[in-house]
Amino acid sequence: MEVVVPVAAEGQHSEPEKMVECELTRIVIREHSNPQYIFLREKSGNRVFPIVIGVSEASEIRRKFTATPTERPLTHDLLRSAIHILGGRILRIEVVDLREGTFFANLILEQDGRVLRVDCRPSDAIALAVAEDAPVAVSELVLEEAWREHEQSG
Repeated sequence: MEVVVPVAAEGQHSEPEKMVECELTRIVIREHSNPQYIFLREKSGNRVFPIVIGVSEASEIRRKFTATPTERPLTHDLLRSAIHILGGRILRIEVVDLREGTFFANLILEQDGRVLRVDCRPSDAIALAVAEDAPVAVSELVLEEAWREHEQSG
């Protein structure tokens, strides 16, 4: 049984699409400027593309990637704990759309045998995926478009 929470946002693809497993390959943090970048690469190929994210999200992903502890839980730690306390687990994240340079993602959770799909920013979902060692999947259509745009920008 799959529960969609919420229903696909306006403009998001509602038909099932081929998803391509990707991995986080690079985090680019420029401490004195915005924006920051993360790069995803398909695991079974050579296509790679950047996602522009904010400073705090980049720092959080780097912190998760390097397992750097904090004195108190930060926002992503809070969400991760809440998911676990409520009996859920993170199955994967899916990058499902690209509109006007903005990526859209879903956090795919499992709770009590139900699959829950939660709309979210890719940077937040990737921070959780890194912490949970959860897979990252990108729609084939999004991957192709993002890769093409990245190749053209050179």
